[in-house]
Amino acid sequence: MLWVKAFHIIFVVTWFAALFYLPRLFVYHAMSDDTVSKERFKVMERKLYKGIMTPSAILTLVSGGWLVSFYSAEQIATMSWLHVKLIIVVLLFSYHGYCGRLVRLFSDDANKRSHIFYRWFNELPVLALIAVVILAIVKPF
Repeated sequence: MLWVKAFHIIFVVTWFAALFYLPRLFVYHAMSDDTVSKERFKVMERKLYKGIMTPSAILTLVSGGWLVSFYSAEQIATMSWLHVKLIIVVLLFSYHGYCGRLVRLFSDDANKRSHIFYRWFNELPVLALIAVVILAIVKPF
């Protein structure tokens, strides 16, 4: 179980690195006004989303599911902290999917939002990370 937990943490760290960095790229992309910069950001966003972020999310999901499988149904039923954590994970996957939509919008030069929106958007995974870590370590309920 410890090996699975170790790899789960590695995959979560990798996924969150991408969840933090991709919206930051959106900030810079939204601020750019020259073709060279815009094309460079398109490549960076696509490669980050498809090559790092999505595989890390899948490995996080698989390893997290594997960790949950070590517990009985009765144990899981009493782990309220885990239920809340899983809700946050669903929200993170929704955020991930929305990032994919934004990658496509930027790729098609169809972005309508300002860099200020993306600066705020970039903060959402921080809040999720704080909540997930507290829930997983402290298990407050």
